Amino acid sequence: MYRTVISVTTKGEGDIVNLTPEVQRCVRESTVKDGSVHLFLTGSTAALTTIEYEPGVLSDLKRALSVIAPDGIPYAHDSRRGDGNGRSHVKAAIVGPSLLIPLEKGELGTGTWQQVVLLELDVRPSRHRTVTCTVSEG
Repeated sequence: MYRTVISVTTKGEGDIVNLTPEVQRCVRESTVKDGSVHLFLTGSTAALTTIEYEPGVLSDLKRALSVIAPDGIPYAHDSRRGDGNGRSHVKAAIVGPSLLIPLEKGELGTGTWQQVVLLELDVRPSRHRTVTCTVSEG
């Protein structure tokens, strides 16, 4: 097993960061050829997923998330905590904090256009995010 951390500084709400090159680097450093890659994002206002990293679909994803948890409506979290990121927590919970990707012959088992991305959902202008990458054999 090999474990490392990917560190990312985001530009604020709506930023979508392509982590694929960093995940591939982790796989190379691990020297594991067959097994799996587990990614876990620390924090409750960001998420991990896969998507075609293309401007049109990235825009579609942002729009879809804004429909699911829109700005401008009351969130119980906001009235309790006063930080205005209730929608951020809801979006992050729906998308989720982790991914499990198969690894075969030292390559990620993703599709041709499938990229690993971090979604910054917090309303603050910039955040430092940490993703734990664990590569396991078997």
